Amino acid sequence: PPRSTLFPYTTLFPIFEGLDFYDIDGLLSEDERGVRDTVREWSNERVQPIIEKHYEAGTFPSELAPEMGELGFLGANLEGYGCPGLNNVMYGLICQELEAGDSAMRSFASVQGSLVMFPIHAYGSEAQKEKWLPRLASGQAIGCFGLTEPDHGSNPGGMTTKAVDKGSHYLLNGAKMWITNGTVADVAVVWAKLDGVVRGFIVEKGMEGFSAPEMTGKLSLRASVTSELVFQDVEIPKENILPGVTGLKGPLSCLNNARYGIAWGALGAAQACFQSARDYSLNRIQFDKPIASFQLIQNKLAWMLREITKGQLLAWRLAHLKDAGTLHHEQVSLAKMNNVDIALQIARVARDIHGANGILGEYPIMRHMANLESVYTYEGTHDIHNLVIGRWITGIAAFE
Repeated sequence: PPRSTLFPYTTLFPIFEGLDFYDIDGLLSEDERGVRDTVREWSNERVQPIIEKHYEAGTFPSELAPEMGELGFLGANLEGYGCPGLNNVMYGLICQELEAGDSAMRSFASVQGSLVMFPIHAYGSEAQKEKWLPRLASGQAIGCFGLTEPDHGSNPGGMTTKAVDKGSHYLLNGAKMWITNGTVADVAVVWAKLDGVVRGFIVEKGMEGFSAPEMTGKLSLRASVTSELVFQDVEIPKENILPGVTGLKGPLSCLNNARYGIAWGALGAAQACFQSARDYSLNRIQFDKPIASFQLIQNKLAWMLREITKGQLLAWRLAHLKDAGTLHHEQVSLAKMNNVDIALQIARVARDIHGANGILGEYPIMRHMANLESVYTYEGTHDIHNLVIGRWITGIAAFE
């Protein structure tokens, strides 16, 4: 029968409901639940109806950026300068609900808040904070983060982008790759070596010699803008260097914040796939009964629920460690690695439950699956995070 007769309430787009087998709601404050519900309602109303078309077209729904700012989704866990100052449970829940819509939405918020606003907030001068943070928090300005290079991904310390002190300014040369928001960004936080030491620079749109061509041909994260950043003798004013940090501590602390958000976000994608698989199996009739009545299907659904529930508890505990200031980066590595891994596996099993229908765009499965393939790799690959944990266990750095 036509899908509309099976899913009358999702004829146009799916309504995300979430999964809470272990009563995580009971661990959340009223304010935390309120934030979660606000983002979920917004995503269901504003993202779900349009995201598949944007995914197919390879475009980002840029009209939603100011709305995200107005609702407090950008730089949510930062304080002052127009930032909401929410706790990290709330920030995690925002990431979860955004990625239930699409990884592109969470990526946008993650880059804006964790990779652009955070370093300016943590390491910037007062003038830099006042100039950029209110605009970025409101979504009136868009930022990007330049660390990864064409030949230096897992080893950022090997970067070749360099800045030279010319007295009145810095001269920046080099290139970055796989940069979310790059082409549409008003400002870029770029990491380069100055006298052999990694430093952060604020590069503004329109600076002579700075270009950000969009990368095309992606089969994943298609609703996200991905770019190169090219610097050819770009003159950077002296006041545009981040004064508060030197070395890899700067970019790695940013990535740690972003990875935290991913650990929550991946659970949103996983729950969306679970919900679609559950609903489909209850309505798909084979051999005169719903396929949900078969042991094989129930086993798959039970496994999905099990892994999502474990991931939720892991993320919730991680949030409280972060708020307490006792979090260490290996714990973030475990959460990012585990939750993205199980989300990707859940997407694949969900596609199997949907059968051939699972490849159709009217279901969210293949879109989430393709997106998660990128999330599995970016912000530290799955294998590198394994080695980070291995170093914590043994004291030996296997990747050096």
